[in-house]
Amino acid sequence: MSLLQAIPKIDKFISNKKFEKYPISLITKISKKQIDILRKDILEKKVDEVNEESLILNVIKEYEEITSPSLQAVINATGIIVHTNLGRSLINKESFNRVIEVATSYNNLEYDLQKGKRGERYAHITKTLKELTGCEDAIVVNNNASAVFLILNTFCKNKEVVVSRGELVEIGGSFRVPEVMSQSGAVLKEIGTTNKTHARDYENAVNENTSMLMKVHKSNYSIEGFTSEVDFEEVVSIAKQNNVIDYYDMGSGHIIDLPFNLAQKEPSITQIMKYNPSLLSFSGDKLLGSVQAGIIIGKKELIEKIKKNQLLRMLRVDKITLALLEDNLNSYVKGNIQDIPTLNMLFTSLETLEQRANILKSNIEDICSCEVIKTQTLIGGGTTPNKKIPSIALSLKYQNYKPNKIEQILRKENLIVRIENDTVLLDFRSIQEDEIVKITQIIKKVFS
Repeated sequence: MSLLQAIPKIDKFISNKKFEKYPISLITKISKKQIDILRKDILEKKVDEVNEESLILNVIKEYEEITSPSLQAVINATGIIVHTNLGRSLINKESFNRVIEVATSYNNLEYDLQKGKRGERYAHITKTLKELTGCEDAIVVNNNASAVFLILNTFCKNKEVVVSRGELVEIGGSFRVPEVMSQSGAVLKEIGTTNKTHARDYENAVNENTSMLMKVHKSNYSIEGFTSEVDFEEVVSIAKQNNVIDYYDMGSGHIIDLPFNLAQKEPSITQIMKYNPSLLSFSGDKLLGSVQAGIIIGKKELIEKIKKNQLLRMLRVDKITLALLEDNLNSYVKGNIQDIPTLNMLFTSLETLEQRANILKSNIEDICSCEVIKTQTLIGGGTTPNKKIPSIALSLKYQNYKPNKIEQILRKENLIVRIENDTVLLDFRSIQEDEIVKITQIIKKVFS
C-alpha cells in the first residue's frame, strides 16, 4: 500500500475518541487542513510514513492555538507606569468588581430613574466632572483622538484653526494632528516656527474665517534650547478678545499635582480650568488612571453643540466604560487616591520600592546573580516627555547568558523586563506588590 493510500479518511479520522471533547466542526476543518499538508509532504517526499498519532497531536495543537486567548495578562517590570504597549493604566480590582453588577444587569444607562423617562448616558459622569474640575458640562467619547476630531468637526468645518508649528505632533501609530484636522474638515493655519511662537503670532493669524485657537500638548517630545511658546492662559485671553473658541488638547490630563516637580511642566486640569477655557480634552487611560476614553469638558453651550453632531453616535462609549470611569472619578472626589493604581505607583516611595526589591532578591539570589540598584524611569503614555523619575530596580544575571536571551526567556513567561547598559532590570516602579511571588515562581521555573 502506498503512503497516499495510508492517509486516513476524514470521517473515520475525526471519530477518534481523542476528539470527543472537542467541537466536531472545528476539528473537521483543522483535520482536513492537516491531512492536506500531509498529502503534500508525501508528494514532495518530505515524509516516509503516515503516523496517525502524530496527525492527531497536530490537529489538537492547532486547535489549542486557535482557541487560546491572544490578549493575556503580563507582568510589567519595565518601570514604565503608563505603558502604551502593555495596556496603559491599570483598573483597580475593587472598582472592576463594583462594575460587574452594572455590566451583568439591566441598568439606567439612558433612563432617568427620577423622571421615569429616557435619560442621557453622559449624565452619569457629568456631575462628578463638574465637581472635580468646575466645568459647566462634559461629554465622553472612545479616546482623545476622537475627542479632537469631534471638536474640530463640530466647530471648524471649512474654517481655520490656528496652531503653533511646534505643536503639530505625531503620536503612536503615525496619527498626525494636521491629518486629523484635514479629515475633520478643519483648515489648518500654522503660526510661528518649530522652536518659537509668540502671542503676536496668534493675534496676527485671526481673520473672519478663524474659528478656533488650538493648543496641543507635546505628548512624546520636548523642544530644548532657543525656544518660546505661548501659555494657554494667554491663548484663552487672545481668543476671548477676538470672539473665537480656545481649545487645549491636553493629551494626558491629571487632576492632582504630580510628584518629583513634574507639575512645573505638566499643569493639572484644575489649574488650566482657572483660565476659564472654552474647551479641554484629555485621555481617560493615562495620568487620570482610568479606562480608554476621550473626555471633553468646557462651556455648556459648546458641549451641547457637540452632542448634536451626528458623529457622536459613532464615537460614544458603552456602559462598562462609563461605569468604570464614574467609579474612578468618585475615587478622586472621595480623596481615595490609593484606589487609582497609576497614581499609587507614581507616588510610592523609594524606600517601599527598595523593600520590595530586597524581598525578590532574597527569594532568587540562590539561583541568579542579582543586585538592588537605584535607577530612573519614565511615566510613559505620552506624558512628561523626557522627564525621568527615580526608581528602584533589581539587576538580573544568570550564568553566561546574554541580556537578550534572559529577556526572551522571561518574555515567554509573560514577564516583561527592560535592558539598560547591557543589563536586565526588573524595575519596581511598575511591579505590583502581589506580583513578587509570581516573579519568584517564574524565575525559579526557568532558571533552576
